[in-house]
Parts: sequence; structure tokens; C-alpha cells
Amino acid sequence: MAGSSTATQAPTAKSRVNGSAKKDEKDTWEAKEHDFFWTYTEEPHRTRRLAIIKAHPEVTKLCGPEPLTKYVVAGVVGIQVLMAYLLRDTSILNWKFLATAYVVGATANQNLFLAIHEISHNLAFRSPLANRILAIFANLPIGVPYSASFRPYHLTHHKSLGVDGLDTDLPTAFEAIFLDSVLGKAFFATFQIFFYALRPMFIYRVPFTWVHWLNILVQGAFDYFIYTTLGANAVSYFIMSSFLAGSLHPLAAHFIAEHYVYETVTPEQRNPNNNAPIPETFSYYGPANILTYNVGLHNEHHDFPAVPWTRLHKLNEIAHEFYDDLPRHQSWTYALWRFIWDDNVGLQCRVKRKEGGRMVGGATSWKQAELES
Repeated sequence: MAGSSTATQAPTAKSRVNGSAKKDEKDTWEAKEHDFFWTYTEEPHRTRRLAIIKAHPEVTKLCGPEPLTKYVVAGVVGIQVLMAYLLRDTSILNWKFLATAYVVGATANQNLFLAIHEISHNLAFRSPLANRILAIFANLPIGVPYSASFRPYHLTHHKSLGVDGLDTDLPTAFEAIFLDSVLGKAFFATFQIFFYALRPMFIYRVPFTWVHWLNILVQGAFDYFIYTTLGANAVSYFIMSSFLAGSLHPLAAHFIAEHYVYETVTPEQRNPNNNAPIPETFSYYGPANILTYNVGLHNEHHDFPAVPWTRLHKLNEIAHEFYDDLPRHQSWTYALWRFIWDDNVGLQCRVKRKEGGRMVGGATSWKQAELES
């Protein structure tokens, strides 16, 4: 999401280090380099959601689909098809092609990534089937099929925030160790779209359903149609736009800023035996939200995943006393810059839990009410 937090202090060199619990006869906490922030506390969003509903029961009326979403999706898909048409005879190495792919294409495809994110919560239509079909349609200019797989992994991220082995948004220990340098973090930020695409396959695989097949078939047919009518450069424009949308792009910084810990963490918080909460979700309230379905209001989104993007600011307004003092980012660009250059921020700066949570999309059948709670 953004950069410096309004409540952020400069972290100490050891603030990012959090070891696995070792309780000796003196009950001391031994920190380990390259380890994450381990905790045994409940993820904060369910607790805060219940407190907000108790204090402001009217917030539940904000839940439900947003009809505007399908029109925004249609408009952005149309823009991308138009750009592909205009660039059909332009070399992919031409500065006009690359500049358009970065400025227009990456922005548009990041918007479509987040449209699929919104739709994964069934927030475009009341019908689950209609949401799945719209997600597949939003997927078209991205170039590769991913909307069907994204949904179960993302919903598990909500239901199992920070749970090691379930939340695929978490970096692995391998990533944290081998990318723990300026160059390593720059590499991660440049190619993070590949990390997010490939990491789930090394953690667990969701069942393959007819929606996955439909996603693949529709995407393949669309790519073939574009290739035969507009040529290879048009398809390359979609792929390049998607890569840049998940690379060193201002909007791509939200991937990092949402849950990486930028705050100073005290020794008491670092010791999981104390059950002291560590901030693990950070919001951003700046203008980039206009292009990203208000994904910057990330605490609000995790607290109430059934509230659509157009009503998250209203949620914040109603329950502002719950959000005013939470750490936040002021700039997504600065968040990305600091992630790469600040030695106190890295891939290991994530809160992890050893237990809890459930996998969405497995053998268990989930009802919509369960996913929203």
C-alpha cells in the first residue's frame, strides 16, 4: 500500500528479527536472524469486526454486491482491447509500446487484478455463477487464466491470515533467507507476480473444478482470437501489461504494503509467549485507491470482506474510532522504495501463525455466510 506510517518510528536493526519460541529455565526469548514474527494470538480482524458490529450494528447494511463493478470491468477490458489494436503493428521493443504497456496497460491490468479480487468475494452480483463468469471476463486482457485459481487461495488468505502452510500470501523461509538483501528484495519486487503465481503450487493445491476448465478454455480462445486477428504484438501487449502490473509499478506496491510489518516491534511483542499483538495489516487512504477498487483500505476490507469497494470509506467513517490509531501508509511508492532499500524491512517482516485457520476450496463446502464472517 503506501510508504511511511503516520505512527511509524524508525525501526531498530533488530526489530525485523523474530525467532521461534524457545523457553529455557530463565524463560528468555532467543531471536533468530531471517525468521518471521511468530504469534499465537488470534488474527485481529475477526475480533475487531465483532467489536465494530457491537458498537455500530448499522455497518452490516453496507454489505452486499456493488452493481457498478461490472461496468468498470467492461470499460477497462475495452480500453485494453483498444490499446492492443492500436499497438498491433508496433514492435514490443519500441518505446511507444513499452511506455503504453507501463502507463496504460499495467495500470489497467492492476485494476483488473483487483476487480477479480473484488469479484472473488461475490461483490459484483448476488449470483455466485454470475461472479465467476464476470471474473473470467475480467481475466481476458491479463493474457493467462488465473481468476478461478485466485479465488480459493485468496479466500483462504482471509480465513487463515498468517497461518503457515495455508496463507500463500506469506513468503516462504527460502524466499526470506535468499532474498534478504537490497538486490534480493529488488529482484522480488521486480518479479513478484511470478512469486505470487508459483508459490501456491509449492504450498498446497486447490481442487481443479469446472470453473478452472472454463477459465482456461475461454482465455485460450480469446488469446487465439486476438492472435489471429491482431497479431502476436497484441497478445504480447496483454502479457507485458500483466508483468509490469506486478513489477516495479506504483500500484503494484500494494502487494507488499498490505501486510509487511513496517512498524517498530518491541521485544515484548517479538516474544510470542507474551501474546502481544503485532500490527499485521496496513491501510492506505491516498488517491491511488481510485484506480484500485479502494484496496488501500485493507484493514477495513479484512474486517468486513462482504463490504464492496464503494462502501469501504463509509465503513471507515462510521467506525473511525477503530481505525484512526492504526498504523497506515501515506504513499505506495515510498512503501516500495523503503521495502527495497531499508535494511529493517524485508520478506521476513510478516506475522506468521503455526496453527488455526481453514482452507477454502478443499473438501469442506463453504457457505457464503461463512466466507463473510
